[in-house]
Amino acid sequence: MMRLLTLVTSKMQMAQFDVSNRSQRSVKRGTPRAKPRGTAQGSKTAAGATKSREESIAEHFQRSRETLDRAAGDRGMLEAMIGTADAMTSALRNGNKILIAGNGGSAADAQHIAGEFLSRLNFDRNPLPVIALTTDTSVLTAIGNDYGFERVFERQIRGLARQGDVVLAISTSGRSPNILAGLRAARAAGATTIGFTGNAKSTMVALCDICVRVPSDSTPQIQQVHIVAAHAICGLVERELFGPPA
Repeated sequence: MMRLLTLVTSKMQMAQFDVSNRSQRSVKRGTPRAKPRGTAQGSKTAAGATKSREESIAEHFQRSRETLDRAAGDRGMLEAMIGTADAMTSALRNGNKILIAGNGGSAADAQHIAGEFLSRLNFDRNPLPVIALTTDTSVLTAIGNDYGFERVFERQIRGLARQGDVVLAISTSGRSPNILAGLRAARAAGATTIGFTGNAKSTMVALCDICVRVPSDSTPQIQQVHIVAAHAICGLVERELFGPPA
C-alpha cells in the first residue's frame, strides 16, 4: 500500500513539474512579442474619423442656424405667418375648423401641429378643432386604392371642409400632386388655403391665400423652420383666443 501511495505521489509531482515548465516556456515565447505594426496609424485614422463625424454634425447645426436666421429676418415670411395666425384665429372664433395635410415628414408635421392646437402648447385652455388628414389609415388606403394616391387629401377635404374653414397644406417642394389637388378642393369648398413650403417657384403658391415660404431649398432645413413657424403661429392663436397665461 505504501509503495502504491509513493508511486501516485511521484507521478502527480512529475505532472505538476511538466505543466509548470510548459507555462514558463509559453511566457518566454510571448515575452518578446512586439506591438502590431500600424497600431499608431490606426489610432490616428480612428481619431480622424471621429473628428470628421463631429465636424459633420457641427456643420449641420450651422446650416440650420443660418436658415433660421434668414427666416427670422425674412419680412415676407413673417408677414405670412401673422396672416396665417389671423386667419386661423378668425376661423376658430367663428366656429370653424382647421384641416392639415402633408406627405412623409410633412405628414408628421401635420400631426404634430394638430396636436399642439387640439391639446395645448404654452398653457392650459380649451381644445381647438384642428384635424390632421394623415392619420386614418383606413381612409387613406381606401381612397388610395379606389381613386389613387393623388386624391387622398382631395377626397377628405371635399367631405370635411366647409366655407370658413382653414386648410393648411405642407409641401417642402410645393409640387406634391396630392397637395395641389387638396388645395383646389379647399378653394372650391370656400375654405381659406394656407401653404407651408420652401422658396422654389411652384404651382402651390398660386393656390394659397397665404403662403409661408422658407428661404431655403434644402428639405431638412425647410422642415425644421416649418415646425418652428407652426409653434410661433399656434402661440399667437392661443394668446388671441384665450389671453395670456395666468
